[in-house]
Amino acid sequence: MEEQLSQASPAPAADLSALLIGLLKGVLYREGDERQWAALLNLQARVRDYAAVLGLELILDEAEGHAFLKSRAESADDEASARLPRLVARRPLSFPVSLLLALLRKKLAEFDAGGGDTRLVLGRDDIVELVRVFLPHGPNEARLIDQIDSSINRVVDLGFLHRLKPAAGAAASYEVRRILKAFVDAQWLGEFDARLAAYQAQLNGAAASAPGGDDE
Repeated sequence: MEEQLSQASPAPAADLSALLIGLLKGVLYREGDERQWAALLNLQARVRDYAAVLGLELILDEAEGHAFLKSRAESADDEASARLPRLVARRPLSFPVSLLLALLRKKLAEFDAGGGDTRLVLGRDDIVELVRVFLPHGPNEARLIDQIDSSINRVVDLGFLHRLKPAAGAAASYEVRRILKAFVDAQWLGEFDARLAAYQAQLNGAAASAPGGDDE
């Protein structure tokens, strides 16, 4: 037994390097690469140590099956951290994209409360209808739809929606990635709800003050 233990070697450095490089590029999903996921579970302590040197934190959710790196929260007295450049950039989001993220997060919460399947799949038309009621209507319906499509594409780029391969003749559909729950929490939703209420009040006020209620 002692001879067998002495012959056991640690995981190759290449495995650790591959994990760190992959996590710096984006989210690691268990379903996307089960071998890498197993390596991460085995090496997570070392990944956390290396990530900490870079001012990053490993977020690993075994239940949901995803992992990613995020910048560590900066404390007021942590001067060294404040001087480090950001490896994970903060991405400013437009209002339509923020709106779509909030609506998808709520939809996911409602879906989970139903206790059914673990995959929430929405058609493109479903997403359009979800968003359009919150956006100002004008004479150019096609332009409004284009704006929503642009927001959908942006959310796909951010990794919160996964475009599914459509069947022949079928409309586009998307899976809402469960990692959205890690980024859009209850506090974020509450703050966005307040902003959305103010925004809707402005829209209603503008519509009421418009002559005849018509857009020009």
